[in-house]
Amino acid sequence: MKTLTDHLAQYAAYHRDPRNLLSHFIGIPMIVLAVAVLLSRPGVEAFGLWLSPVALVALISTLFYFRLDVRFGVLTGAVLLLCVWVGAALAQQSTALWLSAGGGLFVVGWIIQFIGHYFEGRKPAFVDDLTGLIIGPLFVAAELGFIFGLREPLRHAIEARVGPVQLRQQPADA
Repeated sequence: MKTLTDHLAQYAAYHRDPRNLLSHFIGIPMIVLAVAVLLSRPGVEAFGLWLSPVALVALISTLFYFRLDVRFGVLTGAVLLLCVWVGAALAQQSTALWLSAGGGLFVVGWIIQFIGHYFEGRKPAFVDDLTGLIIGPLFVAAELGFIFGLREPLRHAIEARVGPVQLRQQPADA
């Protein structure tokens, strides 16, 4: 069973360029929100809650994150709860609004991701391992923590495996 460090290091190996990291800070939240919006239909209101497929997906994802790390599980679970709430609100609007919001966020989020990987010069992690799709949001949470000086031992463990984030050197003109 892979550990938190194993998952994040494998994903980080595809994300060492700061421009690619920046694209992930924008694109991954857009994609997660888009999936929450799109999976919020069909749904039904029961006990004051909107019950839809996204609730099950968010629960399973949060349990996966908790298994890897309680602190990241709490953080990502809270973000997913917010996405489920927004998704429920949009799912109860017109089909055109629900679909255009979900589809638009999804397409634009992926375009931003692929622009980042252009700078990286490397394909996205999920191409080699589909678990990259669920690790992406966790990676963004971890990298955000690293920016604020949190979880330094984890950052050092990841960098020991894949190296630090660094801008690729351009060849000098002769």
